[in-house]
Amino acid sequence: MPDALRYAAIMLAAGIGIPVLAALNAQLGSRIGSPAVAAVVLFSVALLGAVLAVAVTTGPSGFARIPDQPKYLFLAGVLIAFYVLSITFIAPRFGVGNAVFFVLLGQMISAAAIDQFGLFGALVRPITLMRGAGIGFMCLGLFLIQKA
Repeated sequence: MPDALRYAAIMLAAGIGIPVLAALNAQLGSRIGSPAVAAVVLFSVALLGAVLAVAVTTGPSGFARIPDQPKYLFLAGVLIAFYVLSITFIAPRFGVGNAVFFVLLGQMISAAAIDQFGLFGALVRPITLMRGAGIGFMCLGLFLIQKA
């Protein structure tokens, strides 16, 4: 299987998991009466999964390089906490579909900017007329899905 196809399949699975994560954690937060506690549970399970992944792949050697990294890279942890807390709180009140719609719209905008300018060390992929049209059609598609 070519790398691009394998990568696409993995990311498709990750994309499928995002609304499932939102629905499950929203339900957990509603049942226990605290979106914040539901987020702690989610991150605790995620930490265990990540520790297991480290154990079976690279081992703990990468941890020694953490102090040398630029501090802004750790913003990713704040962003995922914001996502999980916000989707856990908002999805039961706004609907999983509506919440994920706006998450996807935000992802389209952010991804386009990151690619355009090569932010955070990403590959530069300028927004050509064709790419811009594709992004526009994807956003339109997201909008039409929510309107139907």
